[in-house]
Amino acid sequence: MTWQCAALALALWATQAAADDERWNAFAQATYIVNKHDAFPAAYTNLNGSPNSLLPDKERSWSATATAYLGVKPWRSGELFFVPEMIAQVAFSELHGLGGSVQNGELEKTGFSHPIFYRSRLFLRQTWNLGGDAARVDSAPMQLAKSVASRRFVLTAGNLAIIDIFDRNAFAGDIRQQFLSMNFATYAAWDFGADARGYSWGLAGEYYHDEWALRAGRFLVPRLPNQLQLDHQFMNHYADQVELEHQHRLAGRPGKVQLLAYRNVALMGRWDDAIDALRTDPAKNAANCTDYNYGSANATAPDLCYVRGRHAKAGVGVSVEQSLSDDLGVNLRAMKSDGRTEVDAFESADSSVALAALVKGTRWRRPQDSIGVGLAQNWISSAHANYLALGGVDAFVGDGAIRNRPERAFEMFYNLALTKFFWLTLDGQRVENPAYNGDRGPVNIYGFRLHAEF
Repeated sequence: MTWQCAALALALWATQAAADDERWNAFAQATYIVNKHDAFPAAYTNLNGSPNSLLPDKERSWSATATAYLGVKPWRSGELFFVPEMIAQVAFSELHGLGGSVQNGELEKTGFSHPIFYRSRLFLRQTWNLGGDAARVDSAPMQLAKSVASRRFVLTAGNLAIIDIFDRNAFAGDIRQQFLSMNFATYAAWDFGADARGYSWGLAGEYYHDEWALRAGRFLVPRLPNQLQLDHQFMNHYADQVELEHQHRLAGRPGKVQLLAYRNVALMGRWDDAIDALRTDPAKNAANCTDYNYGSANATAPDLCYVRGRHAKAGVGVSVEQSLSDDLGVNLRAMKSDGRTEVDAFESADSSVALAALVKGTRWRRPQDSIGVGLAQNWISSAHANYLALGGVDAFVGDGAIRNRPERAFEMFYNLALTKFFWLTLDGQRVENPAYNGDRGPVNIYGFRLHAEF
């Protein structure tokens, strides 16, 4: 009779949980971010017509976003989400000149100075509870309040961002409430599949077994690197990722370790192939390219447009997240990609490491305030550096020459809660060797963020 009692208990729990499930929810946010950088030293800028330098004079950048998060429960254990969004933006130097250290993660969404409206997400999530302990999930954007089992399988399909599911982090990952720099949004060296706004279509499965979780997913890649149009040849060009997570308690405090591996197959150019093409035929230079390229006028530089084909790009990363007290948490991320091909969808970084600490304001009686301090360092591969040294450019960097050095970044912010729904953030960043070039920088960047959520 033991199994019958267990089955009856599980059925009663499921009935009560279903009664407590949220049927629908709606949230909204609006964020305005302004950054300025000081004038900085540079031995050269856009040398010989290579166009991707960060301009050394003072510049101002800004972004404005507004998002609605609409969720509904169409059937038991199912969730459907629709997320329309607006963006307007102006980037430093047309978003050129920084590798993994773009100072404002909202700029990834590819806007203009006038507002652009688009659908950012439209996806379905189905959960199958498989037993174990019961846990309560709170109502949040893209999450209906419900009870779940500690052992469950979750299937998500549709239009969303890969980082909505993978590399979820409590202390570094929310551009609108935490660090502004893309160094801390996710692994800088993870070239996750996405259109030019950071979204894709795909399918992901997650299996939770108590303190363990295993995730795997396949998503579309852009038809051409860093473009809005996605390639729908799902079995020929794709972005695959697998993540293993283990939650733990260290000295009684919660934490988790995540191991992530990815492999993209897409139309990309290889650095060495572009160099070889130029050496074999000097006419195959950037200035002569009539195919898709990044607008270089450098007649002595190699260009990826001559060598794009179906190539694979892979990498592996680890993330360690740890709560140290009720008010303090830290995160360490590190990733290494193979470094053979151009950036397809995210940032110009082939290896990255980032350490972030987040402190809540409870001790000074400001529990909704927070302070963040972060350090990051990014590298490019030797093949990538050789390509840039010859004057080549990728989607975001290329000064015409390079004295290869790691790109280092520091960020510190204070997030001040003005009301329950409104925050003001003051932010400071310093980037050394921007675009991996020791001949330029350092760059000091100052900013503020206004954020409202409902």
